[in-house]
Amino acid sequence: MNTPRTDGNVERGGHGGHGGHSDHPSEQHPKPAFAQQDQPHPGDTERMDPRPDHGEDSYRGSGRLTDKCAVITGGDSGIGRAVALAYAREGADVLFGHLPEEREEARETARLVEGAGRRAVAVPCDIREESECRRLVDRAVEEFGRIDVLVNNAAYQMAQKDGIDGITTEQFDRVVRTNLYGMFWLCKMALPHIPEGGSIINTTSVQAYRPGPHLLDYATTKGAIVTFTHGLAANLAERGIRVNAVAPGPVWTPLIPATLPDTSHFGEQSPLGRPAQPAELAPSYVFLASRDANYVTGEILNATGGTPLP
Repeated sequence: MNTPRTDGNVERGGHGGHGGHSDHPSEQHPKPAFAQQDQPHPGDTERMDPRPDHGEDSYRGSGRLTDKCAVITGGDSGIGRAVALAYAREGADVLFGHLPEEREEARETARLVEGAGRRAVAVPCDIREESECRRLVDRAVEEFGRIDVLVNNAAYQMAQKDGIDGITTEQFDRVVRTNLYGMFWLCKMALPHIPEGGSIINTTSVQAYRPGPHLLDYATTKGAIVTFTHGLAANLAERGIRVNAVAPGPVWTPLIPATLPDTSHFGEQSPLGRPAQPAELAPSYVFLASRDANYVTGEILNATGGTPLP
């Protein structure tokens, strides 16, 4: 895979976005004939068919995050990798967290960031543990001296066809600790190092508003992230730190074959009739981190493929 290189740190002369033969949103990434595929958690990008598009050959930066320092959780694959790549091509250095078993995936993300001429720091950690969150923040401060953008993206889900009857206490605890505790700890710990004008971006979901019974615990945490985002934005407004969230619809990432029983029809429920590629989510995170969004805080940016949300 050839990563577009830059004259300096970021590519110029283009817009954050994607290539394609058509401007129609249902045709830029037409829905392929998905085969049923299953993987053990956390999933492997290289084993996915089709392989997700993170913007490797399409994202063009325009200097919107020049010399910013970003921290991203779950940056090894999926949306996190696409955001790391986009941030780098917009001029930011990136430190990202990943599970210890995702080292190979993390190396690829680091390669993409460095290919854009920016620093990449991959940190194995499990954000279910408070001490691990502290270590991630401390490493970011050690490497960069500050945190301009914090992206809380890491999440855990595991579908249960029997709904609440199939959710064990162990699973519920893992979902809540990953999706909520980790976000809370990282926001609290990072705040002393986020300067005025900084940005926190959380990742919620269409599930926050339209919960599927097979993802009850996951949807519950995503609803809580919406509330947390609104409340923290009001809390930090006087300090000049913006807090927003992105609410993706179905997105083709390794989490899908690792946690859902049926991948062959994944994403068909969206009005566009297909799941998003990670590359299609990255521009939302770029916008919310940039000066273009200086008057935007406490907002949920919906990227659902046409599913209406409040």
